[in-house]
Formats: sequence, structure tokens, C-alpha cells
Amino acid sequence: MTRTAQQPATSTPGEHRRGLLLIGVAIVLTGLNLRTAVTSVGPVLQEIEDGLGISSGLAGLVTTMPVLCFAAIRFAGPALSARFRDSHVLSGALVTMAAGLVVRAVAPAFWLFLLGTVLAMVGGALGNVLLPSLVKRYFPGRTGLMVGAYSTAMSVGATVAAVSTAPIAAAAGTAGWRWALGVWAVFALLAAMPWLFVKANPGASRGTHAAVRLRDLRHSRMALALMLFFGVQGMEAYIIIGWSAQYLRDAGLAAAAAGLLLGLNQVIGIPLSALVPALTVRPRAQRPLLLAFMACYTVGWAGLWAFPRTVPWLWMTLLAVAMACFPMLLTLIGLRARTPETTAALSTYVQSWGYLISAVGPLLVGVLRGATGGYTGMFILVLAGVVGLTVTGWFMTRERYADDEVNRFVPGWSSTAHCTDVLEVACGEVPARAHVTAPDDGSPRG
Repeated sequence: MTRTAQQPATSTPGEHRRGLLLIGVAIVLTGLNLRTAVTSVGPVLQEIEDGLGISSGLAGLVTTMPVLCFAAIRFAGPALSARFRDSHVLSGALVTMAAGLVVRAVAPAFWLFLLGTVLAMVGGALGNVLLPSLVKRYFPGRTGLMVGAYSTAMSVGATVAAVSTAPIAAAAGTAGWRWALGVWAVFALLAAMPWLFVKANPGASRGTHAAVRLRDLRHSRMALALMLFFGVQGMEAYIIIGWSAQYLRDAGLAAAAAGLLLGLNQVIGIPLSALVPALTVRPRAQRPLLLAFMACYTVGWAGLWAFPRTVPWLWMTLLAVAMACFPMLLTLIGLRARTPETTAALSTYVQSWGYLISAVGPLLVGVLRGATGGYTGMFILVLAGVVGLTVTGWFMTRERYADDEVNRFVPGWSSTAHCTDVLEVACGEVPARAHVTAPDDGSPRG
């Protein structure tokens, strides 16, 4: 099934192209900020422990708080999107994120640091939910390209934060970790600005929204597989982001070296974030990609466990390749739903519950490290997770639609799920129109 974007009748072709360009820039800049608040913590985790006077267990809470916030806050995404324009939701979320980064940087007490973390995660949480549906709405024929663009930007932002946080902290002197955490607020404010210039379409109204119920996705085995895969891959990723630098420091590496290795891990993901979505839209490439990622996870974790100081760059590189299963998953969320509404619902369902699973990992690593004084429990946890990823990933690479599975149990859940002519979505902004030709239930593009 193919889709071709058409201009809405209320705008000229030139205005439509400029509007899409502005939205594309806003999406990419938002992606750039989705992980800076997370990856900036790991390289200065020891300094945060010392500065706030907290234990390893509470340090584990610091590393898992972003994941818990992603899980909780994203439930608000569909409600906010239904009440306000998506551009206003995202600009407000990014401003809130900037405020949270500042609060976290100046926090004199641990509870205030956690409050700042919650605020800082608003931009990332809502961005994760809304960006896939925005890509589906405005760029229906360029899903792989746009997902690749913003996931690449996400990797760039994560990399810059991981690499530069420790040097910034060292250069700033006493309590330099506060400056290293707070500087990212500037970039969040810059990312909020383009959304303020995205114009509403006068002919669109909120009454044209097609309502879909999140709870009904429990009837979809595809949604369940995507959710479990998201949760476990998130657990793996956030353990890498939150604990690998500290693990390498405890193994004898300098703080700057550990930060650079975490930065290398993020750098490797930049080209992969652009390449993997373009490959994922090809059904025959999905399972070979999955197996390659799982092999990299296995070798990378085993090598880091056995030889942390021998060739740590190799193990972190392999783990970086394995983490590219995340842009693959983002692409599959769009491919396993037929419409922007169901894409948004599926994205919210998968990521909300998935992040609750992810949150267990970093917290458990902190608790086990405090109880045992080592990292054996961490490695057992992540290697068991690879097995789970292989099983659920094999199922989610089947060519099925969550819409169709839910409609078997809840008829009419998504009234456009079997539409064979024109799908039009109006969200108070320029609508995206998808003309569908040659419908095929087996097509991954819907």
C-alpha cells in the first residue's frame, strides 16, 4: 500500500512546503533534546552522590527516575494532544524541561533534585509519544526518512551530553557537576521556539479527531510484543547510559575516559539511527536486523563483564550497535498501525507500560551494587534481557496491524482501520492526507 502526501485546499503549494519544512525542523530539534537530561547524569554520577550525600541505592533511583517519569508523564500525551495543538504541547513541554534542568542543577537537597528531574523529563516523555504520530500525519510517505532524522538527532544530543558533561564539570571547578547538568536548558529553550511558529489550519477543528481507547490495545498481541520489547530494550539502554560509566570508573578507568567511552557508545548510534529506519521499512530485513542486534548485545555485555579494561571501546561499540534496535522499534510502531490516531495510541501504550518495565533495571542495579559491592547482578540481568528481546522481537517483526487485532474484539475501535480510499486527519493544524492504493493486509506500511 502506498501513500502520497497532498496539499490541503486551504494553502498554496509553497505555503504547504514551507509549513512542512518548519515542522520537520521542529521535530529534529525536539529529537536533539530528548536524551540530554538523561545521558548527562552518568558521567558525573559519583559527583552527584558526593554533592547530595546519597547512597548507591539512591543513586540507582537517580538513574531510574527518568524512566519512571517517561512512563508516568506520557499518559498525559493523548489528553493534551486532544485538547491543545500538538505544537503548543511540545513547546510547553520543552520550556518545562528547561526549567527542570535548572532546578536540578541548583538543587541543594535530594528531593528537590528529584523534582527537577521530573520537570526535566516532561519534554522527553511527551516528545517520545507525539513525534511518531506527527511523522505519520505530516510525512506519511517518508516515515523511514523522518524517523531516521529525529532519532539521529536524538543520538547526537545524547552523545554530546555524554561526552561533554565530565569536561564541563571539571572546567567549572567546585560543584562543577551542577553547571554540567544545567547547561542543557539553553538547548531545550531553542528547540521550543520553532513550534511557536507552526500555524493552525483554519479549516480544521478538534471535532474531526477520531477517538481511540488505549485500554483496548490489550487485545492486540502485536501491541503487547512491542510493549515488552520496548520495556526490555529500554532497561538495557538505561543501564548502559546510567551505569556503564560508573562501572568503568570502578574498574580503574578515569572519569574522563569513562565519559568518552559512553560518548563513543552514543556516537556509533548516530549513523545507525539514520540507516536502521530505512532498512526496517523493508519486511525481509527486519528479522536479520533483530538477530544482528541480539548478537551484539550478547558479545558486548559478555566482553564488558570479563575484560572491562582490555578493549572497552570494542564492547561499548558492540553495545551501541545493539542499541540501534530502538530506532527499529520506533519505525515498527508506525508500521504496525494504520492511521495517525492509532499510531499515537499504540505509541502511548507501548512506551507508557514499556518504561515501567525499563525503570526496574537501573534501580535494581543500584540496589544490587549497594548490597553486594559489585556488578555481577547487573550482567545477569542484562543477559537475561537479551533472551526476552529475541523472543518478543521475533513476534513483532511479523507483518500484522494492531488496529486489526483490536477490531476483532472491539468492533469499530478504529473506524478508519479498514479504510480503502482517503484518510484525513485534522488536528487544529495543517492536515495530512493519505491516498491509499492497492490495500493489502500484509503490507507493513498500512
